[in-house]
Amino acid sequence: MSYHPSPYAQGKSNLSFFDAYLLSPEVVPQVMASLLIRDGIIVTQDQKRRVIRGDLLVEDNTIAEIGRVRGGADQVIEARGAPVLPGLINTHAHVAMTVMKGIADDLPFPSFLEKVFAIDSHRQPEDLLAGSRLGCLEMLMGGTTTFVDLYYSQDLVAKAVKEAGMRGVLCWAVLDEEHTTQQGVPLDNCKNFFARCTGDRHIMPGVGLQGVYVCSEETFLRSREFSDRSGAPMTFHLSETRKEVYEHKAKTGMRPADWLDAIGFLNHRCLAAHAAWLTIKEVQALGRAKASISSCPVSNMKLATGGAAPIPEMLREGVNVTLGTDGSTTNNSLDMFGEMKTLALLQKWSRWDPTVVTAQQALDFCTVNAARAIGMADQLGSLEPGKRADLVIMDHGSPGLQPLSLENVVSNMVYCASRHDVRTVLCDGEVLMLDRHPSTMDLGEVIEEGRKAMENIVAGKG
Repeated sequence: MSYHPSPYAQGKSNLSFFDAYLLSPEVVPQVMASLLIRDGIIVTQDQKRRVIRGDLLVEDNTIAEIGRVRGGADQVIEARGAPVLPGLINTHAHVAMTVMKGIADDLPFPSFLEKVFAIDSHRQPEDLLAGSRLGCLEMLMGGTTTFVDLYYSQDLVAKAVKEAGMRGVLCWAVLDEEHTTQQGVPLDNCKNFFARCTGDRHIMPGVGLQGVYVCSEETFLRSREFSDRSGAPMTFHLSETRKEVYEHKAKTGMRPADWLDAIGFLNHRCLAAHAAWLTIKEVQALGRAKASISSCPVSNMKLATGGAAPIPEMLREGVNVTLGTDGSTTNNSLDMFGEMKTLALLQKWSRWDPTVVTAQQALDFCTVNAARAIGMADQLGSLEPGKRADLVIMDHGSPGLQPLSLENVVSNMVYCASRHDVRTVLCDGEVLMLDRHPSTMDLGEVIEEGRKAMENIVAGKG
């Protein structure tokens, strides 16, 4: 879904970021000075895309060694031939909306938007936090260690991210003042959030431009100027629907991506969500700018906005392609394994070509490409010595993944695996889930909070 905080969303919270932080329970992940993963099928995602059978040693929060590791460690995890992957990166989400699953399904797009807007206009800090906690836990248990979020009240999302122990690229919703009910100026709110969170190892604050339909040229360029000064990543919805494209062309004489190129906005810090309705000229503009896109195939299919993003042309023209789930009202799931498979099959089906978007490319989209999109290619996205220990160990006993070999493991991860095959997850060297048991969040408590939040929303109280 293209989440629109305008004109309904309040963009306000009764909890400041620091209040939220101080109210957080003590996070106690399993931290070891050294951790050894024995006998895994390690999908390195390095430049050669090597897949090796061997061990992986983590020291503090960093991958120290891969291969045949001699000696022991403070903690040893027996992979028993299970795949070991880089932590997955979801590049487009609205995690606070997780408690809104199933409340606006099977509706025409205008009716869908009307219903979601009406609900979102009355949301309270308590249910925003409950949704964020539930979404973080869902992603974590599905092998996602980092996600990009576009929403207001990112202070509350940050609280949930820190409780989970994962990593959030949290982009505050920015739009023209005339189109929002946020308290204060949205871009100023974004800058303040950025200042509060800069340097936090769990939070990368950024700019979340809503889209061309509520952001003027001045808003885009002021955001670009702030990003140039601060290095903040910028994400925004782009050409999700034909209506968005045609209305902008009627207003400006140009299609959205052409217009963003013409005003000098596009650059390598841009991450455009959806990007479904693009001409080859627009694709080339994104490529020249070294911009990234986040394709959200399940969301676009569920909303029936039509068409499939021109992924082959993007790859050819140098656009950095990544993958996102979008929010839980349009996808109902934050499952990156399902998203990989759907994207690959949709592209093959729509092009009548089974060679389009290979399994390896689909895995690249949510690992190495995604790390590049958020400016962390030197730290995340692959399993290599010196990089942060963000990794996922799959279930060696899952029949759906078998038979496994060095030759078929990448295909099996994309075409066979599901989030329920994830067994153990590390983020920044910390064990956040071991043998399907989360170590930083109380599963039952988070689910119950989410259930109560949804009940309040349905009753018109949340």
